[in-house]
Amino acid sequence: MGVSARNIVLVGDQMQLSQPIKGTHPGASGLSALEYLLGDTATVPPERGIFLERTRRMCPGVCTFISDAVYDGRLKPEVDNANQRLVLEDGAHEALRATGIRFVEVPHAGCSQKSPEEADRIERLYASLMGQQWIDKKGTECRISTDDVLVVTPYNMQVALLKSVLPAGARVGTVDKFQGQEAAVALISMTTSSAEDMPRNVEFLFSRNRLNVAISRARYLAVIVASPRLLEVPCSSIEQMRLVNTVCWAKVYAGGPKMRVTLTCKIEKRDRLPTKGAETNG
Repeated sequence: MGVSARNIVLVGDQMQLSQPIKGTHPGASGLSALEYLLGDTATVPPERGIFLERTRRMCPGVCTFISDAVYDGRLKPEVDNANQRLVLEDGAHEALRATGIRFVEVPHAGCSQKSPEEADRIERLYASLMGQQWIDKKGTECRISTDDVLVVTPYNMQVALLKSVLPAGARVGTVDKFQGQEAAVALISMTTSSAEDMPRNVEFLFSRNRLNVAISRARYLAVIVASPRLLEVPCSSIEQMRLVNTVCWAKVYAGGPKMRVTLTCKIEKRDRLPTKGAETNG
């Protein structure tokens, strides 16, 4: 197709999850067409294509974070999305809000792919949500049901634990399962206690694409439940700093204090660079 057509139109979003790849691809051969063409650019530049800048899903409180953290500040909500909100009764869980991003710290230790402490907090948040109402963009008010809440976590072990404590019919799964779906509320369990407990690398747990998909499933409210020690993960590269900083950024949007990310880099000894004006070969 590439050698027989004059033009090729590519449609997609390289800032969400890519297709699972089991093989090893050298260099950039494993990238999607959009990833290859756009490189480190998060959105399509105007001179190269069209960026669909309006979301029909997210309310302003959720969209603003996703836009600033992932899409160069270019993503905006439809005007009617501002009507979407939860109607919280007296006695609702203190972590819940009508709209936006919330960050709930749950201290725990030694948890890798399963956290009973976070499952307990998710259970309480979920139970509180089931007694609330929500208003859609047309002004229609409805009672929240199991269809209106997604519970998302990176690990299958935490999925199994959450299913065991939540009501039958609860929508629980990994980020990969819920790509392309939506709900009024997204409850996100990060699960892992600290850097020492991570079963995989920083790039997996703190993946900007995974966090983007998890949070942007929510129409009104996204609640991130996490160990505070995850915000102190040592980083060994600038890219890892960017990834961890996205989670710290989410806490700032949620109203928490600014966080510090620790950078631990090994600097290799190199030959001194030539001074200005010195001649070099090659």
